Amino acid sequence: MSAADTRTTGAAALAGTASLWRKIDRGDLLRVLSVAACTLATALGLTWPRPAVPVVALVGLVIGCWPILKEAVEDIRHRRMSMELSMLIAIAAAAAIGEWATSLVITTFVLAAEILEDLSTDRGRDALADLMAFLPDTAQVRQGGGTVTTPLADVSAGQVVVVAPGGRIPVDGVVVAGESAADQSRITGEPLPVDITAGSKVYAGSINQIGAVEVRAELVGAESSYGRIVEAVRQAQSSEPPVQRLADKLAAWLVCLALGGAILTYIVTRDITASISVVVVAGACGIAAGTPLAALAAIARIARSGAFVKDGAHLEALSSVDTVVFDKTGTLTTGAPAVVGVRVADGGSADRLLILAAAAESYSEHPLGQAIVAHARAEGLPLGPAEEFAYRPGLGVTATVAGRAVAAGSRGLVTDAPADLEEQGVATAVHIGVDGRHAGTILLADTIRDSAREAVAELRRRGLRTLIITGDQEAAARAVAAELGVDDVRAGLLPDQKLAAIDAERAAGHRLAMVGDGVNDAPALARADVGIAMGSGTDIAQESADVVLISSDLHDLAHTLHVARRARRIVMSNFAGTIAVDLIGMGLAAFGLLGPVLAAFIHVGSETAFILNSARLIPGRRQKQRGRRLAQEPPLRRPQPRWPRRHQQPPLRAGR
Repeated sequence: MSAADTRTTGAAALAGTASLWRKIDRGDLLRVLSVAACTLATALGLTWPRPAVPVVALVGLVIGCWPILKEAVEDIRHRRMSMELSMLIAIAAAAAIGEWATSLVITTFVLAAEILEDLSTDRGRDALADLMAFLPDTAQVRQGGGTVTTPLADVSAGQVVVVAPGGRIPVDGVVVAGESAADQSRITGEPLPVDITAGSKVYAGSINQIGAVEVRAELVGAESSYGRIVEAVRQAQSSEPPVQRLADKLAAWLVCLALGGAILTYIVTRDITASISVVVVAGACGIAAGTPLAALAAIARIARSGAFVKDGAHLEALSSVDTVVFDKTGTLTTGAPAVVGVRVADGGSADRLLILAAAAESYSEHPLGQAIVAHARAEGLPLGPAEEFAYRPGLGVTATVAGRAVAAGSRGLVTDAPADLEEQGVATAVHIGVDGRHAGTILLADTIRDSAREAVAELRRRGLRTLIITGDQEAAARAVAAELGVDDVRAGLLPDQKLAAIDAERAAGHRLAMVGDGVNDAPALARADVGIAMGSGTDIAQESADVVLISSDLHDLAHTLHVARRARRIVMSNFAGTIAVDLIGMGLAAFGLLGPVLAAFIHVGSETAFILNSARLIPGRRQKQRGRRLAQEPPLRRPQPRWPRRHQQPPLRAGR
């Protein structure tokens, strides 16, 4: 490591230490230091005025036990057994038998543990504060010939917002003027900037990097992608998943077990010190505090990667999913046709065929025609003007291009197109006729998403079963399933039949996550154990879902499932570790092998370890978080294009 690196690392460590120091409540710190000073004085023999009742010890206990006493009284009022109550009993019992130093040591450890717990929980809250503070308070709104500064809360859909280079995009919307690059990593998790031009979709919370752009607002405030992420993390702080209720019950049982064990120890041994140690060593705060911290941290981490989970209950359900069900169109595929191949008749030129077809389709509003025009432009082909354009519903278009009569459409329009091109398959055939003769065929298909192949492979690698349920025809669905390696396919289903398929899978004992994007997917999304909507999907799909993939990148699905499972493993390890430490510690204490001071040290140490175990999920700043993902989860490779060459010839489906 270079000297510069060493200085940078040292500065970062000092900055982190200073940040932690600022977060510690000064009153809590002063209380711990005061009790520690009283403990030291008592241990050194400062027992004025009487050794049996030293004033310094009493002062230390009053100062230290006051917050513990308040929490214990509150728990008694709510008829709730808590660790504060058990520790207060242990402290009082130690003082009652004259073990003043022991009672003060226990008090010091308990107060120190509270500070550590608060610091860990504050890091979880910081994830939300960091999100909330990122959006600007105001926006530059186009008005007349200039701009006016408007509070972000007053910006409405339809207004045009001007974003300067380096500015934060405040709304979800569409670029209407300007060119730039946007850092969307806070929203989509994509580490590289994305080029944006007129017509590009942008998200609130992105950073405009190069040139000024004007954005027509579509979703503002809480309705924007960023607003929904913030709301999801906020709800995670207040929601109580089933595992949290289990943690609270387990904590109460452990406290009762410790008190019962202490009573039994005293009955059998008549050793009050051993009995106190039994109560002191038991600690359930690690699971009581660590469980909600793990849920909050996991949801914040998922939000940083481009998705949001609506509350902790859905996160827990997601962690136990064994089957992922996909809609096909718009989910595994882009939902938009693209040119995937060209067949030319009689040895003609593929480029010439594309030029004629694109010129003829240039006035068409049909998606297939627009896809042909977009492909020709992307290939850099020159498009000449078209004359005498005519659209023939159900058949195609005709036009005159460079003095030649061009027809583009189905066999009903280009009647001499070979009949063997009418095979059912995954591609749609648009036949091209020139001067009354078939000149070739352009093949279009709903292309598979770039992220779908690797995402499905990642899910299967993690032991998850995959299934497609779709309203599309059987051949197309099975072709996509074969391409991606999906385990099973149910095709040709209406929305109510999709719902029946979900019910059948659940009845068979599977726990399902359903991924979809359309209105027809909404009932299935609501019925599945966890509904996951694509960010590019319909509003009703997103409302029906429990999780939304903001960028519609299926890599984020695999990462979301991974984080949910990791959170569950952490919570379960906290459960198992707490029970093991408590049972072993109580056994050793009951046999006199563990004194009160060592018992208090084990209590605080185990509690801190389990809370810090949960805190491992808390996302750091973007660069740190991205570095951890690269280290722990190698990024999924981008797949090669499904049709590597534009003249490749996949199976065909009848034209429009």
